[in-house]
Amino acid sequence: MIINCDSCIMRNIACNDCVVSVLLNIKPLPGKNAEFSDQDEVAINHLATAGLVPPLRYQRHRASDQKLRKLG
Repeated sequence: MIINCDSCIMRNIACNDCVVSVLLNIKPLPGKNAEFSDQDEVAINHLATAGLVPPLRYQRHRASDQKLRKLG
C-alpha cells in the first residue's frame, strides 16, 4: 500500500490521529509518501484494533469527487 497524503480526503482533518503521522513521522507535505507492505498493513491493523496505535485514516479521493471539484 502506498499512501500519498496529497490524495487523502482526511488530510488536515485527522493527521494527528493517523498511524502514518504517529509511527512514521510523516507530515502531510507535498510529495511525501508512506509505503506499507501487506504484512505491515496487517500488523498495523492489529495494533490499532488493540488500541496501541491510531488507525490508518487514509482515504483516497474518488475520481468522481475530483471531477466535481474541478467543475465547481
